[in-house]
Amino acid sequence: MTVTPLAITVLALLNERDMHPYEMVQLLRQRHRDRLVKLRPGSLYHTVARLDRDELVTVIGTDRDGNRPERTTYTITDTGRGTLTAHVTEMLGTPAREYPQFPLALAEAHNLDGDTVARLLLERIALLEHDLDTLDAYRAAVVAPGKPRAFWFHVDYQRAMTRTEIDWLLATVDELRSGALPWVGSDGCPTPAPQQT
Repeated sequence: MTVTPLAITVLALLNERDMHPYEMVQLLRQRHRDRLVKLRPGSLYHTVARLDRDELVTVIGTDRDGNRPERTTYTITDTGRGTLTAHVTEMLGTPAREYPQFPLALAEAHNLDGDTVARLLLERIALLEHDLDTLDAYRAAVVAPGKPRAFWFHVDYQRAMTRTEIDWLLATVDELRSGALPWVGSDGCPTPAPQQT
């Protein structure tokens, strides 16, 4: 069975305590885990059903609150706990080749003119700085009540990676504008340095 990042997240939640899928969605949003995994309620419900079919989780009850739909509560099985431990162990110790879009965009940026590339990188920087503010706010919210760092040190990693990307992008834009990074057009010929804005 292929265990997706969302499946690992579901197993981790159920390793904390029994819950129903709607509660999982709410907790993942509250904890900003939707920054770590693609979270769509339909996908989460499908993932829980698949984990149940594969006997990594099991139903422990259903309840209904007033006129609301019936909610099924799940618990993690011993097999599910073993699967969670094995996958987290592998992910922590073994770098995986991932294929994010941004490095591909950088590799193909020479297909655009230098002014456009500089402008787009500045737009990206602004969005990343907003992400940094969001991470800082979340960090402050979990530090204040004294939540153990082991539950949120991934935020420090995300913050460090975001800060590093911003710094690299700023330096790259400076190189583009100064001509230290000579730009070439899609025809392979050098083009003038982008204009300052």
